[in-house]
Amino acid sequence: MAAVYAQPAAANYFTAPAHAPPKQRGYRVCDQCGAVEQPHLGRFRLCGGCMTTQYCSQDCQKAHWSSHKPICQHTASQISSAKQQPGLGGIDEGVVKSLRKFVSAHSSLLSWAGFQALQLKRVPSNVRQNALLIELNYRHSASDALRRFSVKATHVVPRTYVTDNDPLVGQDILRREERCRKSGGIGCAVIIIQCGDVSQVMPVEVDSPSRISWDMREDWLQTLQCFVEAGRTDFKPISTTSRGIVYG
Repeated sequence: MAAVYAQPAAANYFTAPAHAPPKQRGYRVCDQCGAVEQPHLGRFRLCGGCMTTQYCSQDCQKAHWSSHKPICQHTASQISSAKQQPGLGGIDEGVVKSLRKFVSAHSSLLSWAGFQALQLKRVPSNVRQNALLIELNYRHSASDALRRFSVKATHVVPRTYVTDNDPLVGQDILRREERCRKSGGIGCAVIIIQCGDVSQVMPVEVDSPSRISWDMREDWLQTLQCFVEAGRTDFKPISTTSRGIVYG
C-alpha cells in the first residue's frame, strides 16, 4: 500500500514560483582543501573538464590539478568518444553539453533522490553496496534547455555497475569516500545519470544520517519527475525538526 503524506515532498511542489529562481548548485566540498561551500559567501567553481570536481578558489584548482588530471582527462576522452561513435541514435554534442548542465542545475534534487532511493536514513550501509541509475529521455525541440530532459526510468543497481566497468572512476569514488568518512560521514553515494549512450557519474558525499534532517519519502520518484519535467531548480526537500516542518 502506497504511503500517504500530509505535506508534499518539496516546497512549491504544486505551484511554480512567480519569479525566476536563482540557480541551485547544492552542497559542495572543495576537492583540494576540504572547505564546505557557504552560498552567502560565494559559490564554488566546477572543473570545466569533468563538471564534477569542485573548488573554493582558483588557487585550490591549480594546486589539485596534478592529482585530478588523470580522472579529468579520462572523463573528457569518454565524452569525446561518445560523440564520435556512429549509430548513437541521435546522441550528439548538444546532448552531452545539456546533460552536464542538467546535472549541475539539479544537483540538490539528484542528491536527495539518491538518498531516498538507496534508503540511506534506514540502511546507511547501502551507500557502499548500491547506486541509483536515472535514465532520461531527451527532447530536441524544447526551447528551454532545462526542459529538454524527462525521467524515463530509475533503477537501484550494484555499485560495481560503475566501479568494475571504469576502475579510474572507481578510484575517484573511493578517494571521496575516504575523505567523507574522515569527516564523520557514511561514504559516497553514487548516482548515474544516463541519456541513451551518454552518461555522467555523480558522486555525493553523505553525512551521518543523524545529521541529515530530510524525511524519508516513498514518493521521491514522483517528486523527481515533477521538478525535472517542469525544468525547475528551486527544489527544497521537507524536513521534520524540533521546530516543526521546514523546507530546505
